[in-house]
Amino acid sequence: MKILLLSLTLFVGQMMTMQDKPIVHLKPHTDLIEVTFAGSLLELSDAPETVYLPKLPPKPNGQAKQWSIDIKNFGPHPIKLASKTGFSTDLRVNQTVQVYSNGSAYFLRHP
Repeated sequence: MKILLLSLTLFVGQMMTMQDKPIVHLKPHTDLIEVTFAGSLLELSDAPETVYLPKLPPKPNGQAKQWSIDIKNFGPHPIKLASKTGFSTDLRVNQTVQVYSNGSAYFLRHP
């Protein structure tokens, strides 16, 4: 019984952590991630084959916090994340990645 209670507590804790980020979506008929999506979870569903990060990598905000976004691909097909600065990665169906910027380039983290 203690193991079940502990497991349930850990599961609920993880679910609450995932809810900390606001969920955003691309505008209809667009393939561009907006700078204002910073700190959010971008859910992609039936998105274009290539989705572009903001043209210029955003600089850290006033508190020196790096711009970042979590991106989850719900399908139905893989998606390429790309930027005009040369960053590119493939996002499989049901895969989530975190992309962040230091102000001059984009980087990838797997949450």
